[in-house]
Amino acid sequence: MQRVCFLLKVKADRLEEYRRRHAEVWPEMKAALSEAGWRNYSIFCREDGLLVGYLETEDFAAAQAAMAATAVNARWQAETAPFFEGLDGRPDEGMVPLTEVFHLD
Repeated sequence: MQRVCFLLKVKADRLEEYRRRHAEVWPEMKAALSEAGWRNYSIFCREDGLLVGYLETEDFAAAQAAMAATAVNARWQAETAPFFEGLDGRPDEGMVPLTEVFHLD
């Protein structure tokens, strides 16, 4: 199982709306993530908009590709892209995994 952690930055003036949207993630988006192999997926956000995402999956590249192939993900990415700083595309394309340096099991 791969553990994946990534950082993104939410624009300060969009932070409350970003939180609101994630309190009501579409059921079909949740189902697509599960079907694509995203497990134990969490998103944390600091008050300045720094976002930390964490998930577990058998194969991150395959899980990303499976999501990229869904219509619901295309809609979600299009709606959430304006929330982020420093992205030249979709938020899911900006997810660059951090290197794990320690894990306590």
